[in-house]
Amino acid sequence: MTSRQHAPSNLFYQTRQRRPTVGEARGIYIWDADGKRYIDGSSGAMVSNIGHGNEHVLAAMRSQMDKTTFAYRLHFENEPAEKLAQMTAARMPDGLNKVFFVSGGSEAVESAIKLARQYALAVGEESRWKIISRYPSYHGSTLGALALTGMENMSAPFAPMLREMPKVPAPTCYLDHDDLSMEDRGLRYAEMLRAEILAQGPETVLAFIMEPVGGASTGALVAPDSYYKRVQEICREFNILLILDEVMTGAGRTGRFLAAEHFGLQPDIIALSKGFAAGYAPLGAMVAHERLVEPVLAKGGFIHGYTYAGNPLACAAGVAVLEEVDRLSLCQNAEDIGDRLKAELTGLKARYPFIGDVRGKGLLLAFELVSDLDTMAPLPKAMDAHIHLVEEAYSRGLILYSRRTRGGVEGDHFLVCPPLILTEPQIGEIMEILTDSLDAFADKFDLPRGNRMS
Repeated sequence: MTSRQHAPSNLFYQTRQRRPTVGEARGIYIWDADGKRYIDGSSGAMVSNIGHGNEHVLAAMRSQMDKTTFAYRLHFENEPAEKLAQMTAARMPDGLNKVFFVSGGSEAVESAIKLARQYALAVGEESRWKIISRYPSYHGSTLGALALTGMENMSAPFAPMLREMPKVPAPTCYLDHDDLSMEDRGLRYAEMLRAEILAQGPETVLAFIMEPVGGASTGALVAPDSYYKRVQEICREFNILLILDEVMTGAGRTGRFLAAEHFGLQPDIIALSKGFAAGYAPLGAMVAHERLVEPVLAKGGFIHGYTYAGNPLACAAGVAVLEEVDRLSLCQNAEDIGDRLKAELTGLKARYPFIGDVRGKGLLLAFELVSDLDTMAPLPKAMDAHIHLVEEAYSRGLILYSRRTRGGVEGDHFLVCPPLILTEPQIGEIMEILTDSLDAFADKFDLPRGNRMS
């Protein structure tokens, strides 16, 4: 790296570690300012669904810039926001036709829980305020969304400022050691939700929120089909709202526009962001069933908002992104090419016995490292495998996204989520670098290869 990339900065970085300065990006590739190429193997943070530098989106943004880049929503409606709302509603389950635009995923979740509470007040159910979420989980960094997040390393510093919400275990069926089938395990985890509702008092529970396919907290976790059906039944039994956090899974990432479609879920509220505008502008949305919105409007309106909600430039980008998702058949490509990439990742388990699980749907994929294949015990916490393997790959020009699987404090998973425009030859490029990186990682920590670990 050059001295330019080490220059002092007035920006406040998350850590003292600095990265190269980005130069340009096209397709699935990013170049730094010195010309080194990287494969965007995680689409940033699972954002750049349609790839970088898409000319249709850039042209739409340029056209909108010639008109206006900002119009406050209380003063004007704008054509891009209206069009994007219609396009979004057309992709939702029946009845979810009310769209509220935001700038990101945390704002989308925050909006969802505020709407849920205002709905309860509007229909005379003031006692309902608790929102049950899962552990581990991640739903955002604002204080409301953080109260739902099940990762102590993120929420603990702010605990005195949070109204802690109840949690139920995430359906990590792949870690269970029992004689149950996977379908029966799925039902068992769903029944944990029912038990928690009863423990809290059904009259106090407002909603249950979950990611249909796990994101950063659980590494592309997919529950058995039985789990989803039973969760929806339980929510309806107690008249509890079902909120789906599709911030990461939405906009085609799992092979459907919504991950909910895989499981026949009919949620009451959906949170969208990330791939919704694919990194071209800060944009997200809360999409709610009309039966929730109408009582709130009748009681005086939604007491909530953001300065950039419905921003015309961001919405113009969003319209163009959805047009590209359709034109390029990216949902189908995510499913087809995702199956091929998942097969390649699964094949690594034979070569690297410390890979304990490969999971996910479409191009939301992950693999998890373990110290023992029989017990699925994680690698030693002090090894910091989630850091070291990412660095090995990054130095070779492949960007991965890692987190700690077991509540954010131990365990190591790696999300492999390239843009949905991925081609078969590009799978080979990813796998070549990933294999070299795993070899170097294994050598660094003297981990075995080619046979089961004892």
